[in-house]
Amino acid sequence: MTVPALATSTPRVPHPSPAHPDVSPVTEAYTRLTEVFPELRIEELRAGHAMPADGGWVPVSTLAAGGPDLDAFLARDDAQVVEDYGQRARPDVVASFGLHRYAWPACLLITVPWFLHRRVPRLPAERVSFHRALGRWAVRVEDFACLPDDPAARLPGARVVPDEEALRAEVRDAVAEHLTPVLAGFGPRMRRRGRALWGMATDEVVEGLWYIAHLMGEEQRGIRELEGLLPGTTKPYVGTPAFRTLTGPKGESLPTRDRASCCLFYTLRPEDTCVTCPRTGDADRVARLCAAPSA
Repeated sequence: MTVPALATSTPRVPHPSPAHPDVSPVTEAYTRLTEVFPELRIEELRAGHAMPADGGWVPVSTLAAGGPDLDAFLARDDAQVVEDYGQRARPDVVASFGLHRYAWPACLLITVPWFLHRRVPRLPAERVSFHRALGRWAVRVEDFACLPDDPAARLPGARVVPDEEALRAEVRDAVAEHLTPVLAGFGPRMRRRGRALWGMATDEVVEGLWYIAHLMGEEQRGIRELEGLLPGTTKPYVGTPAFRTLTGPKGESLPTRDRASCCLFYTLRPEDTCVTCPRTGDADRVARLCAAPSA
């Protein structure tokens, strides 16, 4: 599992809090997400409330436009690479790191409510803003999909779908709706198009929820849910989650997967590929997974 660095320091300054609704169909899911992963905090806005756009906040719609906000976002990644590895990365590598640090948590805004409560919020780019330094996200959930027996089906904005497969389609559509303009903004910087970009998106969906399910003590259910969500025939996504199980030296089961895309980390450390990279052999994976139980 690959986890992004969402913030580089502990917040020390007060932060103006957006106006909260009393409760929404996804509030409980977002609260649980923050409990297991405190680096990601989500604030919900009332209908019609403007997305925060100053004091470090970046509306995702401006990031997707590929202009100054994206330049500033990637400048932070460029500086982080130099600080962490003592060398500059190629611009396309920096952009790939930047997309990962954005898309990994962004996908959780949609997949976690589905995983926990079978509710799928619609969050197009214009309804999301984020504050990278503080690990905060602001979202405005105006509509969502759910199953017929969900008590939330009676709420305003509910769109009832007939069954689990229809709800999985809602997850895929909601993630694609959010990421399509973001990929259009990042793509030229990454020197990737089409299938290569959606391979990265597929990996962010899978590895984000896989990690959070692990933190919640539900890793096996998370794997099953992801295999149903992405069976390999659902464009624009690329391939299946590609989970498989290795056997450790004491006979223990070690879940792993093969990524659909390359994060390009090898360009900085050729000898140190990601544990889910197809370049990483199984013997190396076993050794690394056994050495790091929390991986």
